[in-house]
Amino acid sequence: MLDLVIRDGLICDGSGRPPFRGSLGIRGRRIVSLGGIREAAEREIDATDRVVSPGFVDPHTHFDAQLAWDGFAQPSLEHGVTTVIPGNCSLSLAPLRAGHRELLGAIFRQIEELPKAAFDAGLEWRWETFEEYVGALRPGLGINVAPLVGHSLLRLWVMGEEARERAATADEVAQMQDVLRASLAAGAIGMSTSWVDVDHEHRPVPCRHALHDELRALCRTLGETGAMLQVVPEFYAADLLCARIDILAELSLECGIPTTFSPLFESLATPSLVGRALERIEKQAARGARVIPQMQTRPIDVSFDLSEPSIPFASKPTWWQVLAGPEQRRLEQLRDPETRAALVAETRNGIDPIALKVDFAQIRVRGVKRPENAGLVGRTLGEIAAERGGDPVEVMIDLSLDEGLKSCFVASDIGHRDSEKIGRRLAHPHVQIGAGDGGAHVSRFATYGDTGRLFGEFVRRRGDLSLEQAVRKLSHEICLAWGIHDRGLLQPGFAADVVVFDPQSIDRGPEEPVRDLPGEAGFRYVRRARGVEHVIVNGAPTYSASGGYSGARAGEIVPRSAPGTL
Repeated sequence: MLDLVIRDGLICDGSGRPPFRGSLGIRGRRIVSLGGIREAAEREIDATDRVVSPGFVDPHTHFDAQLAWDGFAQPSLEHGVTTVIPGNCSLSLAPLRAGHRELLGAIFRQIEELPKAAFDAGLEWRWETFEEYVGALRPGLGINVAPLVGHSLLRLWVMGEEARERAATADEVAQMQDVLRASLAAGAIGMSTSWVDVDHEHRPVPCRHALHDELRALCRTLGETGAMLQVVPEFYAADLLCARIDILAELSLECGIPTTFSPLFESLATPSLVGRALERIEKQAARGARVIPQMQTRPIDVSFDLSEPSIPFASKPTWWQVLAGPEQRRLEQLRDPETRAALVAETRNGIDPIALKVDFAQIRVRGVKRPENAGLVGRTLGEIAAERGGDPVEVMIDLSLDEGLKSCFVASDIGHRDSEKIGRRLAHPHVQIGAGDGGAHVSRFATYGDTGRLFGEFVRRRGDLSLEQAVRKLSHEICLAWGIHDRGLLQPGFAADVVVFDPQSIDRGPEEPVRDLPGEAGFRYVRRARGVEHVIVNGAPTYSASGGYSGARAGEIVPRSAPGTL
């Protein structure tokens, strides 16, 4: 007898072949049969008029901390994601010596904008090495995890605080190679690094002090098993990005590794960037290099308040200095006419954390604390400023002061305004769906929604991709690139990671504030899904739209093999 049969669905197996009607049989953690199945099962799911596909893979997340208190990486499963890849942007939670926990916490919280209360309350540090880290995670997983090890962490482990100051010696590089080798053996799927990120003191993260010879040596170690290199390049400048693509291509060819960078982002500020980057990638691919750009399907909703520094002000030194100061000094400076004038002048060109230009007048009030301000929620700063005869930035500052800096603002639908152009980009054979940032910016961004938006906007409404193309993009294509050898396809012998969804309703769902952070961290904004009805992880029904989370903890640290060629 089978454990589970998913009957009479439209099987979209992840290969890119046209879908077909049939059933899927599961025994234990594996798919055992596909097609016409008469065998009885302990449980059945009626998939009539539904699509049955492999579980989706999210290649760019920052669930590192969240997984310590939430082994389901919510809301990933609700969007059909059964495997997440954390540890991006040079940051992982291991290997890490106990003496550097506070330092890493400060860096991680700054870059990924996690509330300190949640980070401190939710993390019970029970590891130093990468092997100990994955061992601590493994028992609580309800989702599959394929973790990267961060380059900045390798430097901290070997060099200590000096990793933040200087290049490594040849002996230190050799030690980093040994630690990387041990991390890969313990379950790391690759290594991440960054050419752009800054820490809590606005200094370059440790990996940015590495000379190219250090990166090349580490890539040679990755090449021993063909493991992935993930990079955050200068994604806001076409010339720099193309130069970085060339560097990644040389590392790929020399070391025999796949490389990926994220994000690749359409922006009104840099309209030629994506086209130029893709042309360069195509040229390097013709040489045999593997450079994979990650692109997200959705606009970004950037939420922020003035209680601390945040991404919207990362490139604005006056704002950063004011918001990074002690609370009392921050309040004094926000009230000071001279400082306010400087802040207003600095925002004339809008928010540009990722080479985007946003009109402050179009930013909306997302949330307030005082009842008398409730009528402002949902209105733009421009509308309020017109009524009051002031400047939108002055309105933002005044409202923040009135609310003890706890009023929340949102710049919605940044970038990605041209759906026709985005659809063509997503269908490009070298583009991977990624850079979703799940687990990061949890109190500021309504993350997730890439999978639903891909099917809702670019498959169902626009037709830029076929159903089978979109499923392949989210499953088998990513598994091939990353060396995940037994997932991403519906075929006997493969892991039973399965999604059942309604092709007529799957979409990016509503945004909701949810109070599920540990400690006194408060709420975060969560992007719900539409149309995802059942999610199976390693044969275990783990989420359903009607019943929510089952509590099954069948997730695992995903083993890897040498990646295939896309």
